Amino acid sequence: MYELLSEPVRRYIRDKRWEVLRPIQLAAIGKILGGEENLILASRTASGKTEAAFLPILSKVDFSAAGVKVLYISPLIALINDQFNRVEELCQYLDVKVTKWHGEASKGEKNKLVKNPQGIVLITPESIEAMLANAPHNAVNLFSTMQYVVIDEIHSFIGSDRGIQLKSLLARLQGLNVGKFLVVGLSATIGDYDSAKKMTGDVANTKVLLDKNAKEMEAEFRFFEMEGVDLPIELLKDLYLSTRNNKVLIFPNSRGRAEEIAVKLSKLSARVGGHGNYFSHHSSVDKELREYIETFAKTNVRYPFAITCTSTLELGIDIGSVEQVVQVDATFSIASLVQRIGRSGRREGEISKLLFYATDKWSLLQSLACFALYREGYIEPLVSSAKPYDILWHQLLAYVKQLSGCSKSVLLSKIQANYAFRDIKLEAVVDIIEHLITHDFLEQIGGELIIGVEGEWIVNSRDFYSVFKTEANYKVVNYDRSIGEIPFSPQIDLDQNLLLAAKIWKVIEVDHKAKKIAVIPANDGKKPLFFGAGADIHPRIRERMLEMLYESAIISELAEPAGEVVREMRKEFQGYRIESLTDDRPLLLKDSSCQLFSFQGSRINKSLSFLFKTSGTEVQYTEHNSSFVFSGGKQAVDLAIAKAREVLADIDFHLENAVIAQPGLIDFSKWALHLPLKYKCEILLERYFDFSGVAGFLDSLNPVLHSGNLE
Repeated sequence: MYELLSEPVRRYIRDKRWEVLRPIQLAAIGKILGGEENLILASRTASGKTEAAFLPILSKVDFSAAGVKVLYISPLIALINDQFNRVEELCQYLDVKVTKWHGEASKGEKNKLVKNPQGIVLITPESIEAMLANAPHNAVNLFSTMQYVVIDEIHSFIGSDRGIQLKSLLARLQGLNVGKFLVVGLSATIGDYDSAKKMTGDVANTKVLLDKNAKEMEAEFRFFEMEGVDLPIELLKDLYLSTRNNKVLIFPNSRGRAEEIAVKLSKLSARVGGHGNYFSHHSSVDKELREYIETFAKTNVRYPFAITCTSTLELGIDIGSVEQVVQVDATFSIASLVQRIGRSGRREGEISKLLFYATDKWSLLQSLACFALYREGYIEPLVSSAKPYDILWHQLLAYVKQLSGCSKSVLLSKIQANYAFRDIKLEAVVDIIEHLITHDFLEQIGGELIIGVEGEWIVNSRDFYSVFKTEANYKVVNYDRSIGEIPFSPQIDLDQNLLLAAKIWKVIEVDHKAKKIAVIPANDGKKPLFFGAGADIHPRIRERMLEMLYESAIISELAEPAGEVVREMRKEFQGYRIESLTDDRPLLLKDSSCQLFSFQGSRINKSLSFLFKTSGTEVQYTEHNSSFVFSGGKQAVDLAIAKAREVLADIDFHLENAVIAQPGLIDFSKWALHLPLKYKCEILLERYFDFSGVAGFLDSLNPVLHSGNLE
């Protein structure tokens, strides 16, 4: 395959002293140079997927003709900045121009590209949206002869509003193209290849190249039980001793916990004369600080460091050699676990080293279930919405803005040709257009639709370019120095302490008008504020947790006392005579209540909670152990289920009433609040609740009493 590449590309490989090409690279070279298909390149982290796409594309495409020939789309600006250097170095061998195009990129470089369209552009979906809205002539000028679109970390788009927007944007770009561009998607964590193929808009002409080679890995699970809201000091000491001489990424599940770990490890290290390279890295930390941390990690060869981070370092940003990854409490998804595992042992021949800490027995069990499923090759599928009415609402405005007005028939034809909305019926599109007109988002003058008075406020805002919700953040400053941004909450007040950028700060002023929090270093020992949120758990993870409770196999990766915790849990649940892991569910009777363990995913559990609440049943749901506590005995559970079935039989009526009474139910969607009521309810049914899943669960549910409850 090497011989098929162009001479400049072969020279690049020789200068890099690569002895062999990776399997995914060999497969991609053959397919890209020899065919006209969309491709999904799926292989583990650090397996050379970027080069797998660009080596053959650069060998195939004629860059001498005018126009941008390749568009690289990334979910993160930071990833674009990181990949820019890699792509530019390769392109220098072919004298191909590479341009970054996003909100933080050089305006001068963008203007040069507009005047002389050429080469490769690295861009985010939001920047494409902004160009189509504000300068559609530039989009035609730049992209009308484009031949390839490379989508990095394509899994991060699948199953999200942003992914639907990206599909729509690709369809809109394809409409500007004089020919037809091909799509190449890159990912290490795809659980549903059909969904990935649908991102291209042409499933029949899309092939998946899958490299199943896995890296060798060492893993260990440790347990330190929580007492209160702070991490146990014994855990922190153990974590410090286990990582003090290594280059480490530490992944907790919230920004607040990341700050707590970074601050306390730094203090422990200072107390014993250890290194001072402890950092926190997440979306609330100032961008310049994050970039400094990334550069330090990438260029530092000699010294150990520990970066406590969230998903900001989960994707493919290159931070050099990481020797160990630590996960504190269970990940919310297997896909996330795969990404995190892939951050260590990135070099050929190195072993990925993973250390788990659990602070609760259910978190330990969930960690083990995720790890077991990962070992079995399972990644939860990310299924895109079939009827994304909220993104349709947004894109209707986007089309009218892009076209500077159009007739209703033209708008309908554009939507019908856009594969992102293929499953939405024409009458629904007409309904939503009429709703836009009625509420002055669009205005109809004669046979022409233009942006209306209310619509002008939306489409002329920078907020219009994105479809994901962002928190109302306040900027945190220490005099003139920016520390970062955090979501505001009522607990943030004068004299309160907060954790940010691996330091403890005291609040000295809150300026609500400027959305600014002034801070100084804190030294009073007062407990700092904690911030961060969870995520939905897939049902297969919970099912695997139940299975593990009834397995007898020894888990070799368990250290003590984690092993003892699992043995005790298994012993406890052996008291439930579970014969069917599909239908039987443990039911524990207490003094005046009973606890039903559903072992279901978050969406089914949220649906059950809705049914119980709507039917008037008092019940307490706990997410981390997937259980419902009812007042009374088994009869109370039977009655609650019967009443839930009655609500379920008329769910549309109850859901409409709930949306009217609680508009915040739809807050997970940025644009859905503008939709007619019926479409709000359909979005809730498809993306938030799972009432069909609940119906099946209740039909087969057999609550099984613990043997200690039986006379």
